[in-house]
Amino acid sequence: MMQAADLTLVSALVHARAGIVLGSDKAYLIESRLGSVARRHGFDSPAHLVSALRSSPGEQLLRAVTEALTTNETSFFRDGRPFDQLTGLVLPKLVAARAGERHLRIWSAAASTGQEAYSIAMCLDELAPRLGGWRFAILGTDIAESAISRAREGRYSAFEVQRGLTEAQLARHFSRVGDDWKISERLARMVDFRCLNLLDGGRQFGRFDVVFLRNVLIYFDLETRHRVLAEVRAVLADDGYLFLGGTETVLGVSDAFVTWPQARGIVRPAPVGGPGRSTSSLPLPPAGIARVTPGNNIVALRGLG
Repeated sequence: MMQAADLTLVSALVHARAGIVLGSDKAYLIESRLGSVARRHGFDSPAHLVSALRSSPGEQLLRAVTEALTTNETSFFRDGRPFDQLTGLVLPKLVAARAGERHLRIWSAAASTGQEAYSIAMCLDELAPRLGGWRFAILGTDIAESAISRAREGRYSAFEVQRGLTEAQLARHFSRVGDDWKISERLARMVDFRCLNLLDGGRQFGRFDVVFLRNVLIYFDLETRHRVLAEVRAVLADDGYLFLGGTETVLGVSDAFVTWPQARGIVRPAPVGGPGRSTSSLPLPPAGIARVTPGNNIVALRGLG
């Protein structure tokens, strides 16, 4: 069993690197997850791994410990309602507001193994007949390199695709590969996945019209929530939309956002005394090569940043 001092050290390390708060009630979780990290890196036990962390840890070990203690719980169309709100409320408003440039950018800020970002892509794909000629860029980021690697692969088990997908969606957007299911090339081209620590912000990726930051703030303390929301505000268009988890709020955390009475779980940038800025009027990184998605006429942009 790990000693209290070891648990404190690991908790402090993860908080410093990822902003995640691991209380004393997470002792079992810490020890169990570090067990696999210890074996993978040649240590006899989590206690020996922590001894290495105290002496001269390399970046590879520090990253492995941090990733092991992040939460990667996700599923396709998780909780359902946010994606209904995206297609039924948010996208119609943004399509009207961006009629001139016909360009939208969406960020899945804690993408884990990709299900959320691909769910967003499915929403856009279903709207393709009504959005001919529009350009879309979807960015999915996560602190865990292993999660991002899986997201890029786009390959999921039968259990994973059964969580949130209908038979029609599975048939339209996936193909069978052995016992697994692989995302279609059409959708894969719509999403760019990058490894990113939210504490570092995402300003290098330019402005976004919509940000999904769902079920993330609950793992942070108040100061870290404020910091992350400030970074999100820095990249969200003034007339953009921020999706939060069902139990998350900006009240008492950040005055950069206000609740949106039309939809629970969505907040919007606080008024700044002027008309909303669209992403087209703000600096963007090179867009890379525009590709027309096979099977519809949505243009997907790659090369974000």
